[in-house]
Amino acid sequence: MLLGEFGRAHGLNGEVRLKSYTADPAAIGSYGPLTGADGRRIELASLRPAAGAPDMLIARVAGISGRDGAESLNRLALYVARERLGAPEEDEFFSADLVGLAVVDRNGAPVGTVRAVPNYGGGDLLEIVPASGGSPALLPFTRAFVPEVDVAAGRITVDPPEDLFAPAAPRDPDAA
Repeated sequence: MLLGEFGRAHGLNGEVRLKSYTADPAAIGSYGPLTGADGRRIELASLRPAAGAPDMLIARVAGISGRDGAESLNRLALYVARERLGAPEEDEFFSADLVGLAVVDRNGAPVGTVRAVPNYGGGDLLEIVPASGGSPALLPFTRAFVPEVDVAAGRITVDPPEDLFAPAAPRDPDAA
């Protein structure tokens, strides 16, 4: 499961920026050694908050002592085995567990399938590929739009707006 991703080097002494995808950003340091997308074993030696973004940390990585080493980590995704995560709290879900679930409306009619669970800073979204084909749409992952999630049954019930899969209206470039 994806827990975070390194960013650019921070300073000259081997520190690197780390975007954490855990609910408590600093919790990424509590999982022990992580696995980089390239198969490397990554051990976080220390973490501290970075200024400006609550999910951004400054990390020191065991075995990395200079800027060049820190730069070699840039864009490296960090993973942990699913079994090391335990069970999510009630009304919490691992994004990876939602991908691939069927999406139905309140009447049980097929809407589509969850393709991804992105978060662009305003909260989690469900990226849904329509059952009828066509372009995917994003739906806020809130109780108002997603009243029920049943991972065991492989189904998410949604209350989507009528125009969920409607193409975006053309934008007038001259409009203010």
